[in-house]
Amino acid sequence: MTTSLPSQLAPLAELDTLNVSVEDYIATVTLARPDKRNAFNDDVIEELNQAFTHLGNSDAVRVIVLAAEGKAFCAGADLNWMRAMADYSRDENLADADKLAQMLKVIYTCPKPTVAAIQGDVYAGGIGLVSACDMAIAVDSANFCLSEVRLGLVPATISPYVIRAMGARAAHRYFLTAEVFDAPEAKRIGLIHETVATDKLDETVAFITKKLRNNSPNAVKECKKLLHYVAGETIDEALIAQTVAGIADIRASAEGKEGVQSFLQKRKPNWLN
Repeated sequence: MTTSLPSQLAPLAELDTLNVSVEDYIATVTLARPDKRNAFNDDVIEELNQAFTHLGNSDAVRVIVLAAEGKAFCAGADLNWMRAMADYSRDENLADADKLAQMLKVIYTCPKPTVAAIQGDVYAGGIGLVSACDMAIAVDSANFCLSEVRLGLVPATISPYVIRAMGARAAHRYFLTAEVFDAPEAKRIGLIHETVATDKLDETVAFITKKLRNNSPNAVKECKKLLHYVAGETIDEALIAQTVAGIADIRASAEGKEGVQSFLQKRKPNWLN
């Protein structure tokens, strides 16, 4: 993977799943596994955690854009990762889910404003990434889906961020139906802020990031703290622990195991037989 950083920014450790660049105080973190539809695995989670922590603490960065290569922005969990977790014990599921939860918290609490530049479809955990960012701009052809209940799972670890983004009422529908919805609907419910034609995405993101870059860095940092405080329930360790336990329990359940196995084996789950 490539990194292009100004001299005043300490180098990141070598990255395998991301491309990172910084120009004129604007950092771009790009998911770079297009052949895997930019799906999560342990490496992606760890490197996103590292990149947002590093860039968030740098005076050489005022804005962070989260982008992706390929046709999909993020398809949720990587299939090989899902295969590995299918046989996890509850304790192993707790540890695994906590890594994802902590990474989302790092993005959500990043002291720099964050913008998701969505060039393609977003499924499952990918919607957590979008929701953890301060702003989200999507091409009008992108589709969205919270698909977890199809697999006998629940979107537990991403739920604090997704519910804040789309609101509880919309979450009731899309968490429970697992239906696909389009970019205009994602905008209507508040998950994203704007839809644009594909050839206008870079231009629109550049317009927003320039506005953010030109604002007082300390005022923006303090404003994010204010927004998190005023918005409601604090995303703290207790809430994270509750959501981590929720996904660990459902993964270890009979239907959770059957749902994941049936998906990996490309067959109907037994509750449809």
